[in-house]
Amino acid sequence: MLKVNRRKAIKNLSFGIGALGFGGTIMGHSVSEKVLGSFQSALKGNINHSVCRWCYQNIPLERFAEKSKDMGIKAIDLLKPEEWRIVMKQGLSCSLATDTFASITNGFNDPKNHSELQRKYQNLISQASHSGIQQVIVFSGNRKGISNEIGLENCAKGLNPLVKYAEKNNVTLIMELLNSKVDHKDYQCDHTPWGVSLVDKIGSTSFKLLYDIYHMQIMEGDIIATINKYHEYIAHYHTGGVPGRHEINHTQELNYPAIMKAIFTNGFTGYVAQEFIPTYKDSLEALKEGIMICDV
Repeated sequence: MLKVNRRKAIKNLSFGIGALGFGGTIMGHSVSEKVLGSFQSALKGNINHSVCRWCYQNIPLERFAEKSKDMGIKAIDLLKPEEWRIVMKQGLSCSLATDTFASITNGFNDPKNHSELQRKYQNLISQASHSGIQQVIVFSGNRKGISNEIGLENCAKGLNPLVKYAEKNNVTLIMELLNSKVDHKDYQCDHTPWGVSLVDKIGSTSFKLLYDIYHMQIMEGDIIATINKYHEYIAHYHTGGVPGRHEINHTQELNYPAIMKAIFTNGFTGYVAQEFIPTYKDSLEALKEGIMICDV
């Protein structure tokens, strides 16, 4: 199966997508152009749909934004400052801002990183605020021998000044929950309760979690129960099929319509971003299918 490193993709390293030849299906049925053509008008409006840019690096961003808008997608995730204006010209938002310095492995759990991260993130927060972008992603970093307790203290200490700055600029910092079992070995923020403890410790509505459904299914399961319990701590969601982070249809183990219903019934008004690696020859067809599956 196709294996992609998101850290490299975000830094504009290109890769090919879509050569495994499954063909377009929706729960085992062929996707007709007629169905897809009437798709946008049929969206229910209960879920604010977004999509992660890195999964579609082989499509020029302007064209990708145009095609995403045609599907009823409202925003694109994980864009760098030089990319924001491109999608905004197409009438879309950047639902989650990042930049090349944002490191999954070297994060706020290590005090040695604080000074540089604080300086660079303050600039990114300022840029995002001036562009009307309300969310910026942050990472705990890898453990590298740091205990969960010390990592929690270090993250709070490093993030507190930035969260206060974000409050003044109408921006929310969100830390992503990632799996340390398959994709991001040694990553510290790899369980929801640890992330929840960090949110409580910081104690600001300008700091919340990015709940990646794919990653948390691998680490802890109980997706719907976790969403029901901790939904107030979550500002953003990512999708992905388990195993493999490919399409979210019948080929994988998660019941995405039920998960989306739980997200919606808990009053969530933020974005749900598709973050799966397409295997279809037409990657945009795979994206359309994902949106249809999640549109509850």
